[in-house]
Amino acid sequence: MLNTKKYDYLVVGAGPYGAIFAHEAAKLGKRVLVIEKREHVGGNMYTHVEHGVTVHDYGAHIFHTDNQEIWDYVQQFATFNGFQNQVMANYEGEMYNLPFNMNTFYEMWGTKTRRRRKLRLLSNAKQLWDSWAIGHHAILKNKPFH
Repeated sequence: MLNTKKYDYLVVGAGPYGAIFAHEAAKLGKRVLVIEKREHVGGNMYTHVEHGVTVHDYGAHIFHTDNQEIWDYVQQFATFNGFQNQVMANYEGEMYNLPFNMNTFYEMWGTKTRRRRKLRLLSNAKQLWDSWAIGHHAILKNKPFH
């Protein structure tokens, strides 16, 4: 009997899932055909180097996990630079953490206790609401937010 089966798996798309599946199947001796409509593999995580600079063609992507097994696995394919994402807001020349947290309120108002933060928030509630209602989203008209 003639065996016409050429591949064990057909993988459509060479993004992260397709590429990992194909890689792992091939390690197990499976025959894998990967088809990809783009001119490159990697999906939206694809990068290329232009004039010595890494260009993220589809926007920067951040990989994060707290699973050591996954971390060990991905490190066989890439060198990670230890990037830590921290979103900040510049308000009147001062930098504040976003989203707001207790540290933000301390930085803005010097409040250390929940009671003081609550009083400060309540004292600004009407101004905050009026500001939000007209589209300023917590930036008071010509007044500092404190």
